[in-house]
Amino acid sequence: MGSAPPAFIGAEEVEKHLPRASLLLPALEAALGNFSSGPAGGVVQPLRTVLAVPGHGGYLGVMPAYSAADDALTTKLVTFYEHLKDSPAPSHQATVLLFDPRNGSLKAVLDGSVITAKRTAAVSAIATKLLMPAFAEVLCILGAGVQAYSHYEILTELFTFKEVRIWNRSKEKAEKFASSVHGPVRVCSSAQEAVVGADVIVTVTMATEPILSGAWVKPGAHINGRLCSHCVKEVFIIIAWHQHLLKGTGTLLGSMAEIFAELGEVLNGAKPALPEKTTVFKSLGLAIEDAVAAKFVYDAWSAAN
Repeated sequence: MGSAPPAFIGAEEVEKHLPRASLLLPALEAALGNFSSGPAGGVVQPLRTVLAVPGHGGYLGVMPAYSAADDALTTKLVTFYEHLKDSPAPSHQATVLLFDPRNGSLKAVLDGSVITAKRTAAVSAIATKLLMPAFAEVLCILGAGVQAYSHYEILTELFTFKEVRIWNRSKEKAEKFASSVHGPVRVCSSAQEAVVGADVIVTVTMATEPILSGAWVKPGAHINGRLCSHCVKEVFIIIAWHQHLLKGTGTLLGSMAEIFAELGEVLNGAKPALPEKTTVFKSLGLAIEDAVAAKFVYDAWSAAN
């Protein structure tokens, strides 16, 4: 007899079995720590491969990873078509394939969009917990898309803020966000208005250029995302993986910025947390995060079925 056909776990089922991004925190913290421990951590992850789609202006990314501690073997396939402004299709679409590490059999095909949103927000929350000021009161979110919602949900679940602000290029989208989330949110007329005085800042826009100026940032604030290349000499940069920069996968803040540590190094205690310093966490997205999240969803789905 052949092996059982792979399960298909769509977006609604993923959401059902991963209702809160915070459920991923223990597994993600362990995985990021293992990742930054080198070969002893049991994480195998090459750089993502990106394939251009000539004539259509799109890209296909391939992100494989294996975690020995989680016994999770996955690859995420993600497409990116930013130019389709008026298309019903999302600019980003993702699928995660989960394999049995013992024999290579495909166990499940999972919708990757919900997984990406939740694991990204969860990793930002981990960084925020380690790096934000001791008495953070104001949360600022720049952007009003899917990632804005997932970041708002986990950050307001884990931390108590006296004020939440949002700014988006489309004020209509910002107002829709403010009216649809649980809790009061102030819609700001400019990014600067939203940022000034904020303790935790999240940038989750589709902008190709940074929209956050370092001159606006309160000393000691923590940022998840990017800021401009000016006024960054006193900023400490935390990234997910040094290899992203060595291979040119993405630039961060310009030549004045100094990379302080990988997030996993802070989790491991190899580098100190810096709650009194101005910090920026740039995740760039790791395949091991998708592997851990997909395995969590699959285990929960299997238990229920």
